[in-house]
Formats: sequence, C-alpha cells, structure tokens
Amino acid sequence: MTADDNGRPHGAAVPDEHEHTARNATPEPAAVDAPPVREPTRWEALTSAPPVGGGGLLDDLPEQGRGASPLRPGTAQEGPSAVRRGLNPEWRNPFFPPAHGNASADPLSDPDEPETSSQREEPAPAEPSAGGAPRSADPRTQDTDHLLEPNVIPFRGSTHDRTTASTTSRRAAVPASEAITSAAEDGAVADRPAERAAAPAPEPPESARALPTESVAPSPYRGPARHAYPAAQRDAVYRAIRERRDVRVGFRGDPIPHEVLTRVLEAAHQAPSVGFSQPWDFVVIDDTQTRTRVQELVRRQREAYASSLPGARARAFSGLKVEAILDTPVNVVVTVDPTRGGRHTLGRHAQPQTAGYSASLAVENLWLAARAEGLGVGWVSFFEERALARELDLPPHLEIVAYLCVGYVDDFPTEPELSLSGWAQRRPLSWAVHRDHYGRRGLPGEAPTSLLEETVAEIGPPNARAVAEARERQGRMTTPPGALGVLEDVAVQLAGLAGEAQPPIPEPAAVAIFAGDHGVHAQGVTAWPQEVTAQMVRNFLDGGAVVNAFAGQVGAEVTVVDVGVLADLPTVPGLLPRKVARGTADFTRGPAMSRVQAGYAIEAGIEVARDLVAAGNRCLVTGDMGIANTTPSAALIAAFTGRDPAEVTGRGTGVDDAMHEHKIEVVRAGLRANRIDPADPVGVLAAVGGLEHAALTGFILGAAALRVPVLLDGVIAGAAALAAAALSPDVLHACVAGHRSSEPGHSVVLEHLRLRPLVDLELRLGEGSGALLALPLLQGAVRALREVATFDSAGVTERS
Repeated sequence: MTADDNGRPHGAAVPDEHEHTARNATPEPAAVDAPPVREPTRWEALTSAPPVGGGGLLDDLPEQGRGASPLRPGTAQEGPSAVRRGLNPEWRNPFFPPAHGNASADPLSDPDEPETSSQREEPAPAEPSAGGAPRSADPRTQDTDHLLEPNVIPFRGSTHDRTTASTTSRRAAVPASEAITSAAEDGAVADRPAERAAAPAPEPPESARALPTESVAPSPYRGPARHAYPAAQRDAVYRAIRERRDVRVGFRGDPIPHEVLTRVLEAAHQAPSVGFSQPWDFVVIDDTQTRTRVQELVRRQREAYASSLPGARARAFSGLKVEAILDTPVNVVVTVDPTRGGRHTLGRHAQPQTAGYSASLAVENLWLAARAEGLGVGWVSFFEERALARELDLPPHLEIVAYLCVGYVDDFPTEPELSLSGWAQRRPLSWAVHRDHYGRRGLPGEAPTSLLEETVAEIGPPNARAVAEARERQGRMTTPPGALGVLEDVAVQLAGLAGEAQPPIPEPAAVAIFAGDHGVHAQGVTAWPQEVTAQMVRNFLDGGAVVNAFAGQVGAEVTVVDVGVLADLPTVPGLLPRKVARGTADFTRGPAMSRVQAGYAIEAGIEVARDLVAAGNRCLVTGDMGIANTTPSAALIAAFTGRDPAEVTGRGTGVDDAMHEHKIEVVRAGLRANRIDPADPVGVLAAVGGLEHAALTGFILGAAALRVPVLLDGVIAGAAALAAAALSPDVLHACVAGHRSSEPGHSVVLEHLRLRPLVDLELRLGEGSGALLALPLLQGAVRALREVATFDSAGVTERS
C-alpha cells in the first residue's frame, strides 16, 4: 500500500463494467461423465465456439476517503451524488428517533402485478383438432391486408395521406413476402377499407397465412394514446405476459398441429433485433432418440449440480423436476449467431454482445405466443453447452441460448413453480426501478427515495397477535412452562417477526462474509500482514476455512462479498464483486471513508440480503473478513455506547500486552480525529468504521425489512448491529445473537442491545463461525413451536 505525504494510504477507485451476457452468467457445473459414444460430426475437427466474456467490477465508483479532516457540509469531497442519495454531510438522520414502518405488508408480494378482472373478455374456445388438441380458426379466413401496407412515415405534422398512388403501385410490384417482412418488423398500419376496395391485396404466401390476424377495432382513445389497443385486446396481451410460466410438470401427450407450431415460431421470428440482424435459428426436435440422448446429458449435469448444494438446498432440489424433454411432443432449441449481419451490423459496433440479447427476445416472443395458444414451455439449462451443440450438429459459430420443451398442459400453475415450491420468490417491481441514475428509487408517480430510506421505512415492530398466539401455544405444549429456556423466547420472537403463531423453520440459511481492508492497519494494531485478507477470501472460495466446515455441517450456503479488499480477486462462483474502494483510510488522520462510500456499502449489504431472501433463504447469517477489523469495531462500539475504548478494545488475533495498549490508544486517536455523533449512524460509520461494517449494517437492515431472522456472529457483526439499531431500533426484532465472543467489546454490545447469545464458547474467530454453530438451536426453537404436541392433542393430562 502506498502513502501520500502525510502518511495516509491511497485508495484506488474500482472500474465499473456492466458486462452482460445473453445467457445465464452462472457457470454450469462441469460434466461428470464423458458424453455418450457417437459418430463424429463434420464440425468436431474444427475449433470450438468463441469464448464468452465474463463480468467485471463496478465502474466510476468513488475513490477511497483519504480523511485529511472531518467532512464538512458543502465541500467538494462529496460531490452531487451525495445530495442525490440523501447522504450529504448536512443531512441529519431522519430515522433517529425511529420511524415506524408498515409491519403488515408482505415484503415479497408484487403490488404492481395486474389482477385478473372478472370483466375480462375471454378468447373464444378453439375447435378441437383431429388429434384432440385445440385448433385455432383457419387463418386464411382472416383479413391480412393490413400486413401489406407500405411502411411510409410522414414528416412530423404532415397531413398528407401516407398511401398514395405511387406507394400503391409499388406495393403491387413488391413481392408479398418482402412486404410482410417489412410490415412485421416496423409495425403494420391500421386498416383502411376504402383503400382495400381500390387496391385489393394479393394472396399472401403460406408463411403469412400462418400468422393469426384480425380486424383491429378503432381505438377508443384520443390524443397521445390514440394508437393503444382497445381494453379487451390490451388485457389479453397483459394476460399472456402475466400467465406465462416455466412449466415442468403436467404436460399432455397431444401432438401440436403444424400450423400452431408455425405460428409460434413465426412470433419468435418477429422479435426485435439489433440492426435487424435476426441472429437466431430454431432447431425443432421431435425425434425420440435425439431427445433421449439430450435427456442423458441433462441427467448427468443435474447430478453434478445436486452434489454441489448445501444440505437444505439439496433436500429441496431433490423434489424438483427440471426438464420435460420426453414428456412433450416437441423440443425447440434457440441458437444465436453472433456474426450474423456482417461486420457493420447497426448497433453492434460498441456492444457486440447484443446478438445474444436479440435471441433472448425471440425466446420471449415464442413463450408468449405459446401461452396464447394454450401451450406450456419449459426452459432446460442443465447441460454443457458444447456437448449439446455437438449432439445437434451445430456449427462452431452458433451458440445455444435456450432449450425449450413445448406441449399442451393439463393446467398452468397460478404462480411460477419455483415460487410455489419455495425455491425462490418473486422480486417486487420497486426493487428494480431506478430514477435518472442507479440507486435513486421510486416507481413512476412516486417521490424518489434512496435504498436506505426505502429499507428503513419497511422495518416495523413484531406482530402482536402472532406473539400472543405463540405464547398461548407454548403454554399448552407437552413441556413444563419455561423448560426450553431462551429457546422459547427465540421462537416467540420469530413468530412475531413472521406474523404467524407457527413461523417457518429458518432454513435454508445463507452466511454472507463481507470482506474489506483497513487503513488503520498501518498503525501496527495487528501482527498479521494485510494481504492475509485476500488470501483468506480465496480460502473461503476454495472451501478450506472454518466457516466452510461449519456451514457444511449445518447445511448453510456460503457467499463471499468483496466490498473493500485491497487486492483484485478472481471472478469465481460464490464471490460477489461489490467493491466500493480498495480498503479504507487510516481513521487516526481523518475519516476512514467518505459518506458516499459508506452509503454505497450500506446499499450493497441491503442488496445482498434481498438477493439471498429472493433466492429462497429463510435465515441470514453474518460473516466478516478483514485484517485489523477489530480496531474499527472497538471504535464503533465506543462511539455508539459511550464506553471508554479500554473497555471495548480486545486483543483481536492475539496481540501481546504492549500491542494491546497501543491498539487502545489508536482507537482513542481515531475518536479524537473525527466528529462523532451517535445520532448520525452513517456519519459514524464513515468516520471510524470499515466497509464491511457498513455493508453488514445494510445486510441486517435488509433482513429486518423482509422480516427474515438474521443470526449475528461476533464483535464485528455486533458493531454493525449498533449502527443498524441507531438507524431503526425495530431492526432488533429480527436479530438473534448467535454467540458471545471473547472480545470484551462484544459483551458491551450484547448488553447495550439487550440480546442473549445462544452459545458462549469463548470464540473469537469471526467469519460467521459462532453464528453457524448456533443455527441448529435457532431452527430447533422454531421446530419445537411448530411440531411439539399440545396436552389436548396428545391426550396428556395437564398438571393440577
């Protein structure tokens, strides 16, 4: 680490590259077996397909706060983004004293999803085909003249008729297939009965007759919305979008009529594409032998994936069906040709990856059209892409975007199958909408807000009814009153959090290890070199740390989050790159970070909590990694509790007496060098905290806002919990202390927050290790409340 003239470590901003890929960016597990023996294809002697690019870190993130002096209102250190995000130094925390959120709102419901109207116009029933499958009306009886209208757009404000004699004669001269292609790409114009009488449309070719068309009723709207569909037609469009499902079960064996499948493929082929490159191809597979070989590829990958899952996830996955390759009459493979359109394809010069995006739109069009036809579609991704490409004899320059199973179904699920099974949850629309720039939240028509403000507003008190009902049930359980001790209180706490007398068992669980480096390391507060932070992160990712062993024992998922590691880390599964800065500054010389950086780190923690809960986790566990991070922890604890640094500063990784005394003086120097106001938690974090402390603060807030329990580890998590409670006292209703650390500051935290630890084993490792050991106790407390019989149900006589 280099230093400036004043001895302060420099920080480097991390590039932010939003590099998207057309397919799921999560790497598929490697195949565990060799592909089946088969005849070589004409492509196998050639090179493999071009490599797919990976992702990157975030661009334009702020530099590390150098901390020459305390941040002052209106200085250039903050910039305009601080004002936009509500993190300007003049800002006084609006959440201290606490604001009360809405405790009754379902955090995972989607308020923006349109409801089915009882007045909606249902489509007329289709005539059954000879094979028993529904068949649509003959499209040749439909009016297709509007598809042949020339795409002539007048100048803005022009009043002359777009269809003139010259354009009419041109239409007669142009082949019908070209006219249809142009109309489909650019949008057909409205019907004009008078013009059709003067110039009858030629008979469209078979490909055009496959498209369902109908006369469009005049729009009832005027002004800017005059081109909108009538309400019934518009509702049908939104209904198809809303009811589209990834179907895996309940397929029927009925064949799909050729004209229906052609219409679905034609809809896919009408998808928009960058530069009108149309980079897709469709491989329609109905051969049983081919599909059987594909299913074998999928089976091997499914087994490899299952073996990689933690315990609770593996049990849930064992009951999921991931493909319907042989259950459906037809499989459709959508491929992408990244080279189609030539070197100068419009719009692909700066963004070559857009070919894959275009092919994804073709998949969506196919899916929606299939739903309108009553066809279910299931997306299969359990295969090694090149192995499947060889099986289908694809040329090397084509890449597989989607493998789809298509067929009629007995019924469509009311919600996505993975949501119904509890594997994942729908993310609310509000999480995905930003205003003017990323991070400024708010749906159209709502006042913009920051993610921190939005999250704190959603945190509320426990549900009093659920608490009372849980207590009443415990009084009737076949145990003496109070026999389960602290576990009874924990079970009631989780009942109030979930709003149910019998809350869900907190599994699956995920531990998030937030990692960052610290500028105060330069003060000699530990004997360990700073590069150990990055080395231990790699150890976590390799599965070689204590946290990995304990997580494997209790069946928890391990996620590592880089919010401030000094070194560059590899892009590998299990690592979330959320680097705000390359470490913090030395807080004995000024703030450890800028207020904006502290805000970014808090938001990163909130987002990680949201992602893990949306992925189906029902308990979050705090973890941390950062050499020298017990020093800023002691400073934070002293700042929020008012205790003397000597009372809250421990030996960390095992320093001797001399270094311990020096460490206490470093904490005192940091508190003297910065303006400390406990009523401004973000300011305190920026002054003497670490990036992992700020991210853990957001992580705890995010869990509480979603009413999911968060199991706290040791002193680093305790310091972050103090900041979270200062922002919203109700956050503590979601917090359970996993253990008591041997660090003296942690006991001060537990006393201040009135938390009772589940385990006290004199641990001081960090990583989330102590909290993971307590996870079975947390789960056991809830399981007892849910499953232990009552005196009346068991026929046991109560005491007199």
